[in-house]
Amino acid sequence: MKIWIATGGTGGHVFPALAVAAELVKRGDRVIISADGRVQEMIRKNKPAGAGTAFVWASGVGAKSSVRQLIALFKIGCSASALALRFMVLRPDKVVAFGGYASVPAILAARAFRIPTYLHEQNAHIGRANLFALRWVDVLMTSFPKVSGIRHSDTVSGKLRVVYTGLPVRKDFIDAASEYRIPNAEYRLLITGGSLGSQILDDVVPNAVAALSASVKKKLFVVHQTRPDAVARLQRFYAHNGIRANVLSFIHDMAAQMAAADLVISRAGASTVVELQTVGRAAILVPLAINPDQPANADAFAKTGAGFNVAQSKFTVKWLSATLAELFSNPARLLKMSSRARQENNAVENIIKTLGIDS
Repeated sequence: MKIWIATGGTGGHVFPALAVAAELVKRGDRVIISADGRVQEMIRKNKPAGAGTAFVWASGVGAKSSVRQLIALFKIGCSASALALRFMVLRPDKVVAFGGYASVPAILAARAFRIPTYLHEQNAHIGRANLFALRWVDVLMTSFPKVSGIRHSDTVSGKLRVVYTGLPVRKDFIDAASEYRIPNAEYRLLITGGSLGSQILDDVVPNAVAALSASVKKKLFVVHQTRPDAVARLQRFYAHNGIRANVLSFIHDMAAQMAAADLVISRAGASTVVELQTVGRAAILVPLAINPDQPANADAFAKTGAGFNVAQSKFTVKWLSATLAELFSNPARLLKMSSRARQENNAVENIIKTLGIDS
């Protein structure tokens, strides 16, 4: 079977797409992956052997400038026309899109040839690009059981089927999944603000940790991922306050670090939340509130009893220090939260099943 996989311009879109592509190639399907220039190198380095690639010309339509919006729509239209020509020759059996505006051209081209089209939504609130493309999609696959923001008009007619599949994660997170055990001697706290770090986490977390009692600090080890320019400053701060810490600008073994942690403090991107669920670790999530997606993700996680959803305005040194002191003095609560976080990740298999592809 010939499967066209379209993905957006970030790693959060690309890695789930690559996980599905790898399984399809293993099953003997012919796979082509399309994306824009931002992630072409990422795809070339990580795509499964035998999968093809295609370039699309696209950018976000969410700009405030009407001129930039028109340019973005023009790019999408040009790329959709170019892909339509390729589809005329290749004739994919199915198109699977993983969100972002770079996946929209493939959806439009598929519509022109009435090719069954599947769209995956990462977040617990549907993104702008996916909402824009939804009218041309047959099946919407979701990372979370409930997704807000979907137009009633898209589902009431019955033309759109919504299927909860989960979100594919890298294999090392699945391999790292383990039952949490209460530590005997040391608590490990993992702080990660994403690839660019997070100013609010850098400002609040070290000061909250420094405010803990000496007995708690003695048992604590901190792994803190931050921006490159903040590494030395934070390392000095932790050392000055008698806190054992490893401050890094990039964590290469995130799955292992997450599995080793007793508690994680993080933003609330969809990949991060699902990775926490896959590994099974409690977390304090501080969602970026620019768009509704991260607050929705954090809310979905917190409602299971797996952790906290804390708005930036309420994420203070006083609140965090008191919360950390309570959790580290009550390990049974960490055990309960981690147990509620843990969810087996069968997203790749669920997506393959939804596509109706025989093994």
